[in-house]
Amino acid sequence: MKRLLMAGTALLLASSALLASASLGPSGYLAPGAFDILAVLPPAPRMDDARGTADRAIFRATRALAGTPRWDLATSDVKLSPVDMMRDYSCAIGVNRTPENAPRTAALVRRAAFDTSRGSGIAKDFYKRERPFRYDEGPTCQPREELASSYDYPSGHTTLGWTWAMLLTALAPDRAAPILARGRAFGESRIVCGVHNLSAVEAGRLSATATLAAIEQTPDFQADLAAARGEIAALRADPATPKPDAGQCRQEAQLVAQKIF
Repeated sequence: MKRLLMAGTALLLASSALLASASLGPSGYLAPGAFDILAVLPPAPRMDDARGTADRAIFRATRALAGTPRWDLATSDVKLSPVDMMRDYSCAIGVNRTPENAPRTAALVRRAAFDTSRGSGIAKDFYKRERPFRYDEGPTCQPREELASSYDYPSGHTTLGWTWAMLLTALAPDRAAPILARGRAFGESRIVCGVHNLSAVEAGRLSATATLAAIEQTPDFQADLAAARGEIAALRADPATPKPDAGQCRQEAQLVAQKIF
């Protein structure tokens, strides 16, 4: 009986530990406060300084892209689920990936993005810079009510898109040029969409790059990176892995290369 009670207690403690761990939710590679993104980013522009004036001119000029194929790409780039992000970079990396066939890659990006998104969120809350449509008229490709409680600087979408681009480049370095070009265009989609300024997109890239530099030597990151690198190599080597449509990839490449301002 004593042994049964001890076994039952051990099982209860183990179950409680698992529940407690599950209740903590996702986590990144960095401890809170371990990296100060505000020490890296330049201050948000003021409306009347040189950067702010340039931002407003670019917003007004890019409203002419409404209804064009580049606008359609920007609208598609609003979606941020792992399925959507893997689709967005399929042409760039050369294979179709999903969270099901690339779970290690999905886990790597999810954990790294926790850190990069936390940093950009801290900066947004610190600067509280209004989005461009708040002070200039023009269409947006994303409903404005979805953005009512968030700010412009830096761009969170850009931060996530550049996080994907940097990590995929590390996993498939021979595809660095198309991957990084797609990452650049992903951020520029926020300018085309009319929901972020150029300075916010530039800050999003810098925020992601700086945070990834801070986490890249952590042991957990290195282990996850190695696992994801092996996974991507296997997918690319397997002839059964689905490939993106060549015609759609050519069209996407033309849009990625398009100068928007």
